[in-house]
Amino acid sequence: MEMYLHHVQVCGPAGCEDAMRAFYVGVLGMAEVPKPERLRARGGAWFRAGAAEVHVGIEEGFVPARKAHPGIAVDDVEALARVVEAAGSPVTWDDNIPGLRRFHTADPVGNRLEFQQAQR
Repeated sequence: MEMYLHHVQVCGPAGCEDAMRAFYVGVLGMAEVPKPERLRARGGAWFRAGAAEVHVGIEEGFVPARKAHPGIAVDDVEALARVVEAAGSPVTWDDNIPGLRRFHTADPVGNRLEFQQAQR
């Protein structure tokens, strides 16, 4: 049986959609995916990069994920880090995994995100 990761979900407070769109689309360059009509009333937004998606769900009593995080592979982690930093988001490099160049950042509501690239 073949399996692959389709999406990860992060959460945010009610009303965060515009800030999340500005970050995930405007900064990271992901594409927004229209949510199915039956799910639109719940709020949130869906974004796609390649075959993987990040879904933003609205959560009452929201607290950002500070440890749990999606790990997203990119083809130029250095360039993405510059874009993220220029947009005012934090970039924290982590060299604890040999052969992997990666950094962590936070989305507009404080969820932790990891971006990585295998070193050649």
